Amino acid sequence: MNIVTAKRLTKDYGSLRAVDAIDFEILKGECFGFLGPNGAGKTTVMHIIYCYMPPTSGDIQVFGMDVAKSQGLIKSRIGVMPQEDNLDPDLTALENLIVYARYFDIPKKESVRLAYELLDFVELREKAHVSIKSLSGGMKTRLLLARSLMNNPELLILDEPTIGLDPHSRHSVWEKLNDLKSKNTTLILTTHNMDEAEKLCDRVAIMDSGKVIMIDSPSRLMSKYKENLEEVYLKLTNRRLTGEVIRRHLMQYWQRLLIVMILWQES
Repeated sequence: MNIVTAKRLTKDYGSLRAVDAIDFEILKGECFGFLGPNGAGKTTVMHIIYCYMPPTSGDIQVFGMDVAKSQGLIKSRIGVMPQEDNLDPDLTALENLIVYARYFDIPKKESVRLAYELLDFVELREKAHVSIKSLSGGMKTRLLLARSLMNNPELLILDEPTIGLDPHSRHSVWEKLNDLKSKNTTLILTTHNMDEAEKLCDRVAIMDSGKVIMIDSPSRLMSKYKENLEEVYLKLTNRRLTGEVIRRHLMQYWQRLLIVMILWQES
């Protein structure tokens, strides 16, 4: 069963094409990763999936529903863990979760119970009544994960979930995400950490310049190219980037030559 289906998905920002007619499917219960250099279009795709912005063209369905027509229903079934820390610094860990539950109309009594369960899940119960300002970076990341699960989502979207974490905190988050996978929660993540992609993802889409270069499992990619995932990633994206640089330089050369010819004719 497909949780997300995209066909010729395209997103333009004025004259800039951030996502260029891509196709992909994300299956129920899998962890699907978007890999690519900065500006490849990964975050834009994530924003479209969780109805933060509409596509320019193409078709994308989440839970079998059109993102342009069923935003409320789709959002109610999705959890989002952002890259940036947007926790309320004036509230405690517990209060951050309880306040967030209001967005999903979860009753106060139920939200308190869920909040404590999730604090247990991310091993932060002893920090329940501690101010956010007193938490370490790793603790805040785990709390962001707990918050994204308050509505018991079927699909969890994670943007660089372990960026900036020390190895111990990073492995702790990976452990929690694998626990969620074992319960059939579908995960979509962006990451620049190839070790993270290899350990968590069932399949990855390698993107560059708004296009999907390849979709496959990390193990099959490594077997095909006889390299580790980081080398595969660099090989695929650098090859395209080199071609893009050459194309851009040629265009600049011809533009300059045209200007010179025009000035010469006018002189």
